[in-house]
Amino acid sequence: MAASLPLLSGAMAPRAPRIVSINPCLDAILMQVADPAQLVAISHYSHDPRATSIPLVQARRFAATSGTAEEVVALRPDLVVASGHVAPATVAALARMHIRLVQYPVPATVEESARQVREVADAIGQPARGAALAERILAAARPSGARPVPALILGSGGLVPGAGTLPDDLLRRAGFANASAGYGLKRWDVLPLEYLVARPPRVLLSVGAAEGGGERAERHPALRRLAERITVAPFAARLMNCGGPSIVTAMARLRDVRAAVAR
Repeated sequence: MAASLPLLSGAMAPRAPRIVSINPCLDAILMQVADPAQLVAISHYSHDPRATSIPLVQARRFAATSGTAEEVVALRPDLVVASGHVAPATVAALARMHIRLVQYPVPATVEESARQVREVADAIGQPARGAALAERILAAARPSGARPVPALILGSGGLVPGAGTLPDDLLRRAGFANASAGYGLKRWDVLPLEYLVARPPRVLLSVGAAEGGGERAERHPALRRLAERITVAPFAARLMNCGGPSIVTAMARLRDVRAAVAR
């Protein structure tokens, strides 16, 4: 009887859930904490060079789905992970098929993102990997003691992250002061180019420049004339859009820019 216990114990071990992700930021977390065999499909955004938060060569090892009810249900996953916004038809279809759906909000701070990493890892049966990644994120985002330098992240179409967003928290931790409040901007708001040129920050982190095309701001003659007063530095869109492991890369980039400004 005693000799059979190890076999019995092994037979009763729970199977790791098969996962479909329909959010690119959650894809990035899963790449770090899930076993590849667990990933049935990831978000189609992760196959798009303009939207992915993970290397394309890595993303394209996995099937992708646009997140429609028909696609997801046909894959028969044990678990679907998504953002807080999922089409009602998809939610209803998953409920009918008894497929578990877990939705995660967009984190507004480094601590919230680290906690989300742990929650995702717990949900897929990989708590140790989640804890390790969360610790890496918190270590990378340890606040700087440097004097804050005014900076602004300028996204596509003039979109600027303001107070209460994860990029705002990252700026502060890297030794910057988010200049968005000085323009009267809300959490996520659009800054007209004329306001930017009239009152430029010390540092402009340009998502347009990072993606290769450049925003109007980089090409504007008035801004070029301010070259001695403003530093324009590329900043990848994926570093503005996602938390999780992207925080480690974002903090390294922000610290490099902050060090260059200090020289």
